[in-house]
Amino acid sequence: QVHLVESGGGLVQAGGSLRLSCAASGSIFRINSMGWYRQAPGKQRELVATITTAGSTNYADSVKGRFTISRDNAKKTVYLQMNSLEFEDTAVYFCNLLWVPAVTQGLREAWGQGTLVTVSS
Repeated sequence: QVHLVESGGGLVQAGGSLRLSCAASGSIFRINSMGWYRQAPGKQRELVATITTAGSTNYADSVKGRFTISRDNAKKTVYLQMNSLEFEDTAVYFCNLLWVPAVTQGLREAWGQGTLVTVSS
């Protein structure tokens, strides 16, 4: 079993910045990737950014140049630095983990509980 703890959401004015954090704990043999997705009211959940253990990153086009994803492998923590926030970035942000619990087990996926980011225009 794995546990994801997210923090850093809140209310910010357009043009401002926020930093999200997500720490993983529990039965973790290997982490393949960690990342962030978001879901705005009335919309489907969408990719924001992901990062592999090796440091390869993937960003949604809408956040490229504004958001930066990073991770601390030793702390099993992923960060999302969000700059130049726009009203359209308002959503619940979910941490995502792809991991292997044990050497004899396969890849699994887990989600955090979500943290609300509200950008006022």
